Amino acid sequence: MGRLFGTDGVRGVANADLTAEMALGLSVAAAHVLAEAGTFAGHRPTAVVGRDPRASGEFLEAAVVAGLASAGVDVLSVGVLPTPAVAYLTGALGADLGVMLSASHNAMPDNGIKFFARGGHKLADELEDRIESVYEGHRHGEPWQRPTGAGVGRIRAYDQGFDEYVGHLTGVLPNRLDGLKIVLDEAHGAASGVSPEAFRRAGAEVVTIGAEPDGLNINDGCGSTHLEPLKAAVLEHGADFGIAHDGDADRCLAVDHTGEEVDGDQILAVLALDMRERSVLRSETVVATVMSNLGFKLALEREGLSLVQTAVGDRYVLEEMKEHGYALGGEQSGHVIILDHATTGDGTLTGLLLAARVARTGRSLRDLAAVMERLPQVLINVPDVDRSRVGTSAELAAAVADAERELGATGRVLLRPSGTEPLVRVMVEAADIEQARSVAGRLADVVKSALG
Repeated sequence: MGRLFGTDGVRGVANADLTAEMALGLSVAAAHVLAEAGTFAGHRPTAVVGRDPRASGEFLEAAVVAGLASAGVDVLSVGVLPTPAVAYLTGALGADLGVMLSASHNAMPDNGIKFFARGGHKLADELEDRIESVYEGHRHGEPWQRPTGAGVGRIRAYDQGFDEYVGHLTGVLPNRLDGLKIVLDEAHGAASGVSPEAFRRAGAEVVTIGAEPDGLNINDGCGSTHLEPLKAAVLEHGADFGIAHDGDADRCLAVDHTGEEVDGDQILAVLALDMRERSVLRSETVVATVMSNLGFKLALEREGLSLVQTAVGDRYVLEEMKEHGYALGGEQSGHVIILDHATTGDGTLTGLLLAARVARTGRSLRDLAAVMERLPQVLINVPDVDRSRVGTSAELAAAVADAERELGATGRVLLRPSGTEPLVRVMVEAADIEQARSVAGRLADVVKSALG
């Protein structure tokens, strides 16, 4: 797997790349590293552990819990809940560590492990590097320190996590959702119970699809990576709009009442204006990544708002937000972070606040999203290539330079390796969609030949 930690924890094919032995070992290593860092100083440590519904999550959760308890960490097992719920509960319960088992939007055979520090924040890069180093050291013969007797961790189910998280979500809404009819596509994932309950408690009439997880159907033709079923359901039920989550519900995309997609950039634009109106958009600034559509930047400028752009990955958006005290940030893919109420992207919270804006203004989501015009943007994923050589291939650099000369000031090119999969993403933006497609197609062919 190369370096174990990617941009969003450790991921791989469950029971092949990501084994029970690895899950146990990483959990023990995390406990040791956090103890050395002083996180557990002076008290008995506690961890919150949750997972999405993947079948492999059952044995991986058992391995993680066993590893933590063997290292002297008490475990609160919250069961199947979204990633942002585990992050929230880690903070709300004063836990020293949170662990989420999920591969987010990836296909069912994959799974992943994500660690949260005290407060529910993602671990810093240096802590992840240290965990990996300690884990590898043990694999090569370095012994663990093992508590015995009363020193071992205790494990108990924490069933009230569901209600506590839903209560948190509905408690931060500025207004109710009465009168709205909303279709929710839960991707047969971790929010299949939480999200419909939260929207109903807030007053919305809810239609659910993709909300029957069986351990094998997560993200299968549904959710934020497959919007067609949601578009059809919104039209069929005459709904005001629809919301789609991914497998662990840390992202949110939407569909308006006509069946048109509302992406993460548009959602950010709508929420930015809403938060400014409610005087909670600190520094009149939004944080997004370099993948954001140029139309998003232009829309914010027209509204007198500032945009700060980061490298791709919600962790980098979050770091920028925390460093400068910004309140809103996110990605085109639907990761939206509202830092006053969440420490990570929260798809259910994002959907609720979007719905609250629609309810309060009486305007359709289509009308609200029209604040920004998406410029033509083509994204091609090139699989099965050596993503590590994106920045060193002379052939690829020459092709990018040629493309940039052709596009001039009317567009841009962005190539980036995926942080979680063996592929390279080719993004081309241009004033004309056919030009964007042509340039992106040529670059994708060069990526294949140069890095394949």
